Amino acid sequence: MELAVFTTGGTIDKVYFDKKSDYEVGDAIVGPLLTSMGVSFDFKVEELMKIDSLDMTPEQRAYIVERVRASSSRHVLITHGTDGLIDTAKALADIADKTIVLTGALQPAAFAHNDAVFNIGCSVAAVQTLSAGTYIVMNGRVFTPDKVVKNRQANRFEAVTT
Repeated sequence: MELAVFTTGGTIDKVYFDKKSDYEVGDAIVGPLLTSMGVSFDFKVEELMKIDSLDMTPEQRAYIVERVRASSSRHVLITHGTDGLIDTAKALADIADKTIVLTGALQPAAFAHNDAVFNIGCSVAAVQTLSAGTYIVMNGRVFTPDKVVKNRQANRFEAVTT
């Protein structure tokens, strides 16, 4: 398997600056993480942007779609901010010949206790085993873009129950 990894920023890559008491999007964690875990497949990481998904424009979302379409890989992992993740997944949903998994984190990977590493690991397993389509992997679950919501109060993603 060859995995194309696209990074867009979001909480997963945020770092904390003590002097400013603020978070900023730092370097993508996914490439160094996959390398340190000794994965036995080829992967290529391409940083598309370093933004909070609340600030993502329709043009930036279209650029993500364009880059995924142009990728020669049939397996795609996208790290993304959780607030705009569902909208981007919906924009990618008509790409039928690839398995696309989007994931993010509700706590920065730089924190000792975070969900970033777990979500990336689940996403790597999912992208290898799911059929072609677009999926969201968060909180140990796999969702389709049309059947998921972010429950901000509970701080997790959940299936739509209608």
